[in-house]
Amino acid sequence: MLSNEEQQKIKSILENDGVIAFITDTVWGLGCLPESKKAVKKIYDIKHRDSKKPLILMSHDIYPLIKYVDNIPKSAQILIKKHFPGGLTLVLKKSNETPDYLTSNLDTVGIRVPDNEVFADICKSIPTQVLATTSANLSSQPPALTYDEAVKYIGSEVDYIVKPYGLTSKGISSTVAGVFDDGVKIFRQGDVFINDTNE
Repeated sequence: MLSNEEQQKIKSILENDGVIAFITDTVWGLGCLPESKKAVKKIYDIKHRDSKKPLILMSHDIYPLIKYVDNIPKSAQILIKKHFPGGLTLVLKKSNETPDYLTSNLDTVGIRVPDNEVFADICKSIPTQVLATTSANLSSQPPALTYDEAVKYIGSEVDYIVKPYGLTSKGISSTVAGVFDDGVKIFRQGDVFINDTNE
């Protein structure tokens, strides 16, 4: 959906420690390159976000995300097959490829594959195809659900807001589930309903 010119613009912004805002299938997000510590700090500053709250990693496909996790247990593979792309964030043990500044020094990282063509084109515009992300809003405030809300909430702070090209967000945040040796733990029920039996 994005033109080659816009993809090149996004790539240049991100590679120069920039932060962008964009639509996803659930709510609007903020993102930067995971390897840019400067840009990650900027996201925390924009949102006035508690440094103890980690960012998550998102891509248009599961494969670019695999290197950031230690392994994907069978129960997580089942959830990925059923709900990716979609409104599910999985929290897994992170690998050495995931910087501590993304995860607030936790040993886990959240990964998600949104079901949105504009977001997919953004990922395809950068070599790693992965963004460090969070919702587009100030901390403790509702996330942006439209382009106009994104402009209103954080437009003056980000380097670029990608237009949605007619797509809309559902307005329901992703479900967040941790997959560990002792099973599945639901941190937040959201767009996708699951329980600890992986149904």
